[in-house]
Amino acid sequence: MMEETSREQIVPSNDSVAGNLQLHEFHSRVFRNMRMLRVWLPPRYEAPENVTRQYPVFYLNDGQNLFDRATAFGGVEWQVDETADRLIHQEVISPLLIVGIDNAQTDRIKEYLPYRSFNPPILRPQGKRYPEFLMNEVMPFLQERYRIAKGPENTGLGGSSLGALISLYTVIERPGVFGQLLLESPSLFISHRRILKFSRLVRQWPDRVFLAIGTREAGREDKDRQVVEDVRELERSFRRAGLDDRRLLVKIDEGATHNEGAWAKRFPEALGFLFGNKAA
Repeated sequence: MMEETSREQIVPSNDSVAGNLQLHEFHSRVFRNMRMLRVWLPPRYEAPENVTRQYPVFYLNDGQNLFDRATAFGGVEWQVDETADRLIHQEVISPLLIVGIDNAQTDRIKEYLPYRSFNPPILRPQGKRYPEFLMNEVMPFLQERYRIAKGPENTGLGGSSLGALISLYTVIERPGVFGQLLLESPSLFISHRRILKFSRLVRQWPDRVFLAIGTREAGREDKDRQVVEDVRELERSFRRAGLDDRRLLVKIDEGATHNEGAWAKRFPEALGFLFGNKAA
């Protein structure tokens, strides 16, 4: 039986949070630590006419950075709540839940790295346990509490930087679970680009993938070229597996750097591509 502590709150803590954001303190037996799960509910989720309606869900890593500038790195949030609310009202996407899974702070790198690494120096990575944490702990916990639709067509996963790396690793290790994948500035260089080698062999990918990188992410010309080429190599793996332009959108963002502001700027296009044209 999973140990857990749950505390629900509606959070109008400051004017940077738009809509109904619920917080859950969550204990993980897999990682043996605590974190916050942040669940953004779509407009009219609690309306009487929607009491039996089930909703798609989008799980995103580094949950601290998504909704609230008070908790976001550098005080810059992704504006996920404002973006989702706007696209739902514009009928670009159907209503969905968005779950921010907070990182483990000092253990963030360990949890997001599936392989040993010398840059950064992590010799006991925990990332291979992340799919178990997500699928056996986080997802059942939330499915018990919210009206979440089942199936890959209703289940997305994503993140940025190392949060994108572990998202990519998870869909490789657990094919057929996630139908949408967001990879923002993925740290593909880790462990001598080992994830790229594995990606070449994969034939079953999510139905839709949004992959993006800035051209000035590393701050040095030669490294900037390399991170863009890494993304291009991953794109080639997706294409070889049959992902056409309907299923894959790749953005090489000229001049963009490696930060929350860049990811926030691209998020509306990403969300629209991944969850657009879905049946209500």
